[in-house]
Amino acid sequence: MSGDAVTAEEQEACIEHAAKRRSGKRPLWLLGLLAPASALLPSQLVLWTGMPIFWWSGVMVFFVIIPLVDYLAGEDGDNPADSDLEEMQDDRFYRWCTYLFLPVQFIALLVACWMWAFGTLTVVDKVGLAVTVGLVAGTGINAAHELGHRIEEHERWLAKVALAPTFYGHFFVEHNRGHHARVATPADPASARLGESLWSFLPRSVVGGLRSAWKLEHERLDRRGVHRWSIRNNLLHSWLMSSALFAALALVFGPEILPYLAVQAVVGFLLLEAVNYVEHYGLLREKNNRGRYVRCSPRHSWNSDRLCTNIFLYHLQRHSDHHANPGKRYQTLRSCDEAPQLPAGYATMVLLAAVPPLWRRLMDSKVVAHYDGDVTRANILPRKRAAIEDKYASAFAGRGQVARALPASTR
Repeated sequence: MSGDAVTAEEQEACIEHAAKRRSGKRPLWLLGLLAPASALLPSQLVLWTGMPIFWWSGVMVFFVIIPLVDYLAGEDGDNPADSDLEEMQDDRFYRWCTYLFLPVQFIALLVACWMWAFGTLTVVDKVGLAVTVGLVAGTGINAAHELGHRIEEHERWLAKVALAPTFYGHFFVEHNRGHHARVATPADPASARLGESLWSFLPRSVVGGLRSAWKLEHERLDRRGVHRWSIRNNLLHSWLMSSALFAALALVFGPEILPYLAVQAVVGFLLLEAVNYVEHYGLLREKNNRGRYVRCSPRHSWNSDRLCTNIFLYHLQRHSDHHANPGKRYQTLRSCDEAPQLPAGYATMVLLAAVPPLWRRLMDSKVVAHYDGDVTRANILPRKRAAIEDKYASAFAGRGQVARALPASTR
């Protein structure tokens, strides 16, 4: 009897511990709404301080405050247990955390339009506010990313709504049907290559992603016997939503806001593409005996488990698990030991990527180390392949000689 009682108590303790683990991080997801709300800060900060530099506060928040908090908060380390996954997957609290991003984002956009049209801002101030709003719009693409992976029709439509301010509706098609199929291969425009700078990657990814999305959608419609210019074309109706949004805002606030709407859109999608650059830099999927690329595994995406940016980006930094299991909702994603690890969160890494010599000094060696010194296994920029292979060839040859000299039991 006593043995049974102890077992029951242990089971109850385990259940209680699991509940605490699930609930400990759960309320933190509401902090993710601070990202779209940050676009409401500039007017208040300028009002209370009289300092127009705060129209650019988005740059300070995203690239100074968040990296600092990320560093201080440290690693996340909270991986959901198998027994929790089903309950967490069905918990609608997590869904509402992404749904609520949209109204906050659009309220901030309306406030910005009013300031552009009727405020006493200089042109420089208006551009600063546009950049701030654009950084929020870029984070909104991440919300669209989470919603666009779902099978529920209303969530997929919300994804298109979230993409409307950046005029980047084709991401809905290209990311799901293009990027996830070709990730970590030379055929994927959103997978950065070893030796490729951020500034050469951006036009390749933007143009390549648009072309790929157009081709994929045409193929889908052709298979169904639907005309390519039909409203059922996901690209067309997404772009129509953006056009309707911009036209309505211009009608209400005046056409003078259109240049600033364009600035925030460009900043938004460039932030997305900068994150794309970080996520798969230099990584390449192996080919099997039939010459086909193997299924994407955690080894083919860079991972970062920093708590702060995990919260603001809906676990986007657990990118390795996301690509290996794209059907999982963000709250159930895990940090994988198998995945190559970034030294910092995405906000910090995007800053480093903006300075190519710093980025290459930090990341190229990590890519080579991930492939045990054999740089030929990496996804290398073609025009730099010979130089990169020559740079690391002698070091790899030396490692191979040492390995061959060791007893088999120690290799």
